[in-house]
Amino acid sequence: MTKIKLCGLRRAEDIDAANALRPDYVGFVFARVSRRYVTTERAAVLRTRLAPGILAVGVFMNEPPENVAALLTAGVIDLAQLHGGEDADYLARLRERTDRPLIQAFRIRTAEDVRSAERSPAEYILLDAGAGTGTVFDWGLLERVSRPYFLAGGLDAENVSEAVKQLRPYAVDVSTGIETDGVKDPRKMEAFVSAVREKELP
Repeated sequence: MTKIKLCGLRRAEDIDAANALRPDYVGFVFARVSRRYVTTERAAVLRTRLAPGILAVGVFMNEPPENVAALLTAGVIDLAQLHGGEDADYLARLRERTDRPLIQAFRIRTAEDVRSAERSPAEYILLDAGAGTGTVFDWGLLERVSRPYFLAGGLDAENVSEAVKQLRPYAVDVSTGIETDGVKDPRKMEAFVSAVREKELP
């Protein structure tokens, strides 16, 4: 079954809506350049509100490895998603500090980008059009991906069923597609989750 990640949650009511829907993952964005940025203190408070069984993912861009590891060790997040220019050396330095799972994100524009993603030493890869752009890339590039991946980039309740049917990704990741005027919309969150799960009913 395709897993679901609802990303960019910032408010208590966002967590409450997620708890009702039971996605597999929620995402907290620690990249200051993002309009969805949350402080570590805020994320820690939100985490206490998150229902058991839903994993928290921290999204980072070129954050010092020790800062990422500290949040993993403290239990504020369960996984770290690396969305900047982190390379194999960065992952190795992070590995020295934590054994928690890592997701490395890749911007997909060409077949070579896909091949680079497949070589990642991270436990998971995330394939995207760009960090938080809300646009879809050419899914045809993913037809021969040989390892499980998170699919992101322009997904919403209208197109995620086709994505699941066509690509069978390990997980789908959404942020912009569940927002109205830049704020998480519970109705769009519900519609997205329903679209994924209804697609997989026998």
